[in-house]
Formats: sequence, C-alpha cells, structure tokens
Amino acid sequence: VQLVESGGGLVQPGGSLRLSCVVSGFTLDYRAMGWFRQAPGKEREGVSCISNSDASTHYADSVKGRFTISRDNAKNTVYLQMNSLQPEDTAVYYCGTPIGGWCNLYGMDHWGNGTLVTVSS
Repeated sequence: VQLVESGGGLVQPGGSLRLSCVVSGFTLDYRAMGWFRQAPGKEREGVSCISNSDASTHYADSVKGRFTISRDNAKNTVYLQMNSLQPEDTAVYYCGTPIGGWCNLYGMDHWGNGTLVTVSS
C-alpha cells in the first residue's frame, strides 16, 4: 500500500490550495479515504473523509464549509480542495485509509508521507 500526497505549499490567508493523493497497492473503489493533519506541536487530527459506497462525506467542524473532499476512482486519486485558508490551517496534511474501513475521523491505518501547507502573509 502506497499513498503519495502533493499540492502543499505556502499560501496567504484567504487563499486556496488543492491537495492530491495518489494511491497504489489497492483499489480505491473499495476503501473509504480520509485527510488528516498535524500542526506543529499538536496531535494529528481528522479533517475530512469520503466513503467508498455513496461518496458521502464528513468534515471536522473547523473546516466545514471551506474544504471539499472528492475522489476519482478511475485515477486512484483523492483530492482536498481547501478554500479560505487561515493560519491555523498550517500543518502537514496526510492522506490515508480510516481505521475500520469506513468514513470516520478517528484515525488511519495507512497513510503517506504528507504534504506541508503553510498559511502565512
């Protein structure tokens, strides 16, 4: 199982970024997927997840209305569109498979190396 995140970078407050996660070693169709993040000095937290069955989504309250998760099973890729970014969104963002195989923000059992998002003026 391999997950490779990309798309992070430096952005000003109010800006946008789109993260991508390409997966290999398993078929995306059969797994829920999620994004988690870890800010400096803080524990990793769940950001968003998307189910494999009906593409239903779930978001942490802190990003609801600003972030959108999506998936393209044909490309084995999961995306996270992040709008209205704020300094508190600064973190390393990880793509992963949620524990238990269903859409939840409790934790991951597989994840990539992460991509750094820095929101600063």
